[in-house]
Amino acid sequence: MNRIGDNGAKHLGEGISKCVTLTSLNLNLSENSICENGAKYLGEGISKCVTLTSLNLNLSENSICENGAKYLGQRISKCVTLTSLNLNLSENSICENGAKYLGQGIAKCTALTSLNLNLSENSICENGAKYLGEGIAKCVTLTTLNLNLRSNSIGENGAKYLGEGIAKCVTLTSLDLNL
Repeated sequence: MNRIGDNGAKHLGEGISKCVTLTSLNLNLSENSICENGAKYLGEGISKCVTLTSLNLNLSENSICENGAKYLGQRISKCVTLTSLNLNLSENSICENGAKYLGQGIAKCTALTSLNLNLSENSICENGAKYLGEGIAKCVTLTTLNLNLRSNSIGENGAKYLGEGIAKCVTLTSLDLNL
């Protein structure tokens, strides 16, 4: 816990934005008192890395909430060369709308072959699961999907929506669900 907060995230985002030839980025910023603005700054920096093929972003146990998830979803969608996305946003109170924005962003990452998404403990309901399922369904080149929605409230219908989305990923060879 370094408690870099939004200002620290802003400085990191600005620095990352200058690394336009990055192909792989690994950021572990869990438990750093980052809120929605920090997520926005990080997303802006990441979106400038136009050659990025692998992104590992851990913002677990911060407070990015649904607007932070919105900013990340919008910015990650700009990374059209991503083939591997590992996104850990557990314990961030992103709720239904945050899941919606992430689903929309993921849907635009059409080159993804590997998606590891940890959204455990985020108060995501069945509609949030629906949006995630819809986004995952657009990732038709996925071979590996790890999805952790443990300790949310997706219910039976949420599981149905996820199943419908996963069913459209016909190239999957590895699936790990933690519900």
